[in-house]
Order: sequence, then structure tokens, then C-alpha cells
Amino acid sequence: MGITSEDLDRRVEGRTVATEFLDVVGRMRDRTALRWRNDDESWGSLTFSELSDRVAVTAGGLEALGVGPGDRVAIMLRNIPEFHWVDLAVVFRGATPFSIYNSSSPEQVAYLAGHAGAKVAIVEDAGYLARFLEVRDQLPNLEHIVVLRPGPGPAEPTVLPWSVLTDAAPADLRAGAQLAAPGDLATIIYTSGTTGNPKGVKLTHHNLLWTGESLLESMKWTREEASGCRIVSYLPMAHIAERMVSHYGLVFYGYEVTTCPEPGQIAAYAREIRPELLFGVPRVFEKIYGGVAAALAADPEKAEKFNEAVEAALPIAEKLAWGTATPDEVATYEFLDTVAFATVRELIGLDRVRYAVTGAAPIRPDLLRWFRAIGVPMSEVYGMSENSGAMTYEPFRIKPGTVGLALPGADVRLADDGEVICRGGLVFEGYLDDPQKTAEALDDDGWLHTGDIGEFDEDGYLRIVDRKKELIITAGGKNISPANLENALKSIPLIGQAAAIGDRRPFVAALVVLDPEVAIAWAAQHGLEQLSLAELADHPDVIAEVESGLADAMAGFNHAEQVKRVKVLGEEWLPDSEVLTPTSKLKRRGVNEQFAAEIESLYA
Repeated sequence: MGITSEDLDRRVEGRTVATEFLDVVGRMRDRTALRWRNDDESWGSLTFSELSDRVAVTAGGLEALGVGPGDRVAIMLRNIPEFHWVDLAVVFRGATPFSIYNSSSPEQVAYLAGHAGAKVAIVEDAGYLARFLEVRDQLPNLEHIVVLRPGPGPAEPTVLPWSVLTDAAPADLRAGAQLAAPGDLATIIYTSGTTGNPKGVKLTHHNLLWTGESLLESMKWTREEASGCRIVSYLPMAHIAERMVSHYGLVFYGYEVTTCPEPGQIAAYAREIRPELLFGVPRVFEKIYGGVAAALAADPEKAEKFNEAVEAALPIAEKLAWGTATPDEVATYEFLDTVAFATVRELIGLDRVRYAVTGAAPIRPDLLRWFRAIGVPMSEVYGMSENSGAMTYEPFRIKPGTVGLALPGADVRLADDGEVICRGGLVFEGYLDDPQKTAEALDDDGWLHTGDIGEFDEDGYLRIVDRKKELIITAGGKNISPANLENALKSIPLIGQAAAIGDRRPFVAALVVLDPEVAIAWAAQHGLEQLSLAELADHPDVIAEVESGLADAMAGFNHAEQVKRVKVLGEEWLPDSEVLTPTSKLKRRGVNEQFAAEIESLYA
């Protein structure tokens, strides 16, 4: 029998984020904790001991501002090193830090900071400050706003310089670690909200420590083996996955974290840092793949040979993962790796990756197989903020199209209607000040109802069918999964994003968005390099190329499910927009509203 929920409860008993940090500092004192690129392109770094000093001074500054047990502190910082010691300093005051997405509007800032009752806000620059000041009169509980880089502007009595957090007398971290108990709130994660106002997910120190221990079990790592693991932190810290992977990974295991303030720079950072663990939403890996495909397209002969090598490697890579490859197959793969894959991995900065993890949205199974074929050990994690980020995960023996096995100690089952439900120390306490929504998510027996429909195979691997509320019901009464169709559409080489349409419609259609890198390379090959992406989307040759791939993409679906028509779009959909959440999930209502005319044209 494997590890149980009760085993993990005992293992993390009495521990908090603060006590974990003190432990990791004791173990890793002179090793590098944080790295970042300075404005002059040089690199800065802090050891764990130096980071501890920053935390102590910042905690002293927060104490002087009156921050103490039970208070909440809003943080609006990009992925910069300051985030880590600010967040920890709040914890060492017995208070609760929470992050606000950096693209949030003033109205969203007012809702989030007001709903959490933030006493202090810590922001990066004048732009973020302006959003708070615009709604200042709606935040009666907010006493101070501390700004890292304020810029010019009139003085505001509640706006304080960064020096209040850097010039204070350092706090006693040993004493500070006693201010919070395992059952206290360690953070609040606001759901990105495909509809309605975000909900505040309450995660305790116990939740986070329990999940951290379970993940170590999944990864078959000891703390010593995880220590010093290089990662790049680039997603918003309001995202539970980024918090769990990079911030709490640094605190719990001693990861070496390089901060990347602009998510679009992850590829460049990966080439320089050579991360050993990389988490990304599917779009990140789609872009890496698109970049490789575009580079290969410049030399068709080389591209053909590389693709042949991938095809040969696909079945061997699967056997290697399951330990069933023959000596001849092992030798064949090693040859292919030497002549084809190793160079590509090095060029994209993934040559030292031990764990490449994707989550937050489904990834195409063929893309997962492609990465594994070229020697990038990719796996898929499934979870949500309400269960501390991870519910199922299997990093080694992969079954593409599934999201792995239940996390060690977690009880994951299907309800009578096929909904995925979960129980264990990873499950949240409830939504902040929202008993009605909490009752909808958590039943009387402690089961978290995910809203996802799933299936288990004979080995216990979970496959997510779709969101209960997002199933397309055609005019003929057929229930169809849009996510499965969208992933299939993205197998068409020119397509990077897709949204299936068809609710109460006579047939299923889709909006498809050109992949910028692949489309530009394709255009150059076909004498269309002078056209913009918008112009390419309307060009008959591009439309014909997309439509020619539609039949293959739909081959695995029955006639009623298949996408019959597509509208090609040229402008890439960006995270935290009218059509995507900050974690790149589709806002279907937003898609329907923004592209109403294009959708109607599909049914004309």
C-alpha cells in the first residue's frame, strides 16, 4: 500500500511555510537561492543566507507598518526577486500575502484588494500604483501602499517609498515563525474567472506543505536531491502553479530560482539558464515547438530527416519510459539522439531538463509525444487552485491523453455523473467570505467537486473529458467536448489556437488562429512573406492549407462531433484578455462576444 493522507498529515504536522524556510536556510545557507538579470544585462544573485537577511529586514518594515497576525497584504509585482522576500516577510508577520495579476484593471484591483481586506499593498511601479490610487476611495481598509519604483508624481500621504522595507530593523525570524499555525491562511489564490467575479481560494500552510510532500513522492525525490534544482520563474505569482513550483519550491526544497519578469522571454532565459525543471501552460510548449518547426522549415531536406527521426523515436521513447525497450531499441534511440535530438534540445535550452511539466489546460497528446521523442521528459499535471495546484501527476510512466495518477495520499474518484472529485490534505478550506460557493464546491464529506468530467483507465490514469458547464449541446441534442476538438484542430501545423463553436447550432464550427512562427515560415516558403498575419488569414492559399488538414484532424471523431467549417484568424489571442484568462484558458463568453460576426458567417 502506498503513502496515505494520514501519513502525510503526520509528516507535515506542526510545520508552516515559515518553519520550512528556516529549515532550508539552515541546510542551504551559502548556496544560491535567487538569480536575476540586472538592467545592465549582468546577473545578480542571493544565497539563502542573504535571502534570509532580506526577509528579516522586510518583516521588520512590515511590523513597523502595523502588519501582524490575521492581516492581509496585496502584492502586485512581476517575477522579480523582491517578490520572494516580500511574500515570505508577510508570512513571518503571521499575515497572509496574496498576489494580484499584473494586468488587472483598477476595477479588478478594487474588487480583489477590497474583498481580501488588504491592510497594505506592495506594488512594483507607478503604473501599478496608479491603478490602486484610482480606486483608493473604495478601499477603506488599505492603510499603506509601498512602491518599489514610484516614478515622478505628486505625493500621496498613504504611499510610502521602498525604503520602509529596506531600512528597517530586522525582525527575529525565529520569533516570527511562531506567529502562524499550520491551519492559518498561507495565501489566497483568486481564481482567474472565466465568468463572474474571482473567488478567493483559501489555502492553509497545511495544504501547501501536504501537497509539497506529495509532489516529492510523485517525483521520487528526496529533499537533498531536489536541493539546488535550477528553475526559471516567469508566470504570474497569482497563478497557483507558479507559486507552488517556484516560490514554494524554493522555500520547501531549496530550488535555485531565476526570475524572468516578462513571460515572453522564457525561451531566451531557458537557453541561458538551462533549467532542470520547467513548468509551462500548453501554449508555452506550443510556441517552443512552433519555433523548432519554423527553424526547420528553412531547410526542407533537414526538416524531413528530423521528422523521420522523430517518427522512429516515438514508439521507442514510450518503451523507454515503461522499461520495455530492447537493447537494439535503446541503441537506436541513442543514435537518433546523438545525430538529431541533442542539438535541438541544446538550442532550445532544454538539454538539462529532468522534469518538463505542463498543466492549467489540456495539451495535445501528439505534442506531448513529440517532446518526449526528442528527449524532453514532459508530463502533464492536473489540478486547480482549490486543491493547491496538483491532484493527479505521473512524471515517468506517461500515457499521453491522460493526466496521470492520483497524487500520493490524495483520494481521487468519479461521482455518479462522472465528475472528478477529490479529498485529502491538498483540498482548500473554502472560498473567502462565500459560504454558498464553498458549499457548491465542497460537500459534507469533504469532497472537492471539480466541475470536470473524467474517466479512469484500467491502470488508474485519469482522462479529463471536459468541463461540465462547457459541453457543447448541438441543435440535434448531441453533447460534444470542445476541448478535445480544439486540441485536434491545433494539430494542423498552421494553427496555434482554436475555439470550437456549436452550442444550439446545427453543426460544430471553429475559430482557428494562425501560429505566428509557423505561419511566417510557411509564408516565406510560398512566396507570401510580404503579407501580415491578418492578410495571411484571409489568403485563399492559407485557408486551403488549413482546410486540407481539417479532415485528418477530425478523423478520430464521429460525424456529429466533427468540425465542419473553420474561420481563420491572424491575431494571436493573449493571456489575460477578453478571450483568455491569465492562465490561458478560453473565456468562451468573451470569444462569442468579440467574434460574433465571424461566428455568424460560419453559419450563413
